[in-house]
Amino acid sequence: MGRGRAKAKQTKVARDLKYNSQEMDLDRLAKELHNEGQPAQDQESDDPYADGNYIPRA
Repeated sequence: MGRGRAKAKQTKVARDLKYNSQEMDLDRLAKELHNEGQPAQDQESDDPYADGNYIPRA
């Protein structure tokens, strides 16, 4: 019985994606695909435990 509600939701989402046209910014998509968009941020700076980012407890 638990599968019915999940399947109905998936069907609804799939139908919405198929039949409802989405507004797409094709220029922005092309730039993103060609890596011309915003420069990628250094992922290491996001890691608090990376070298130089670790702050010991006081």
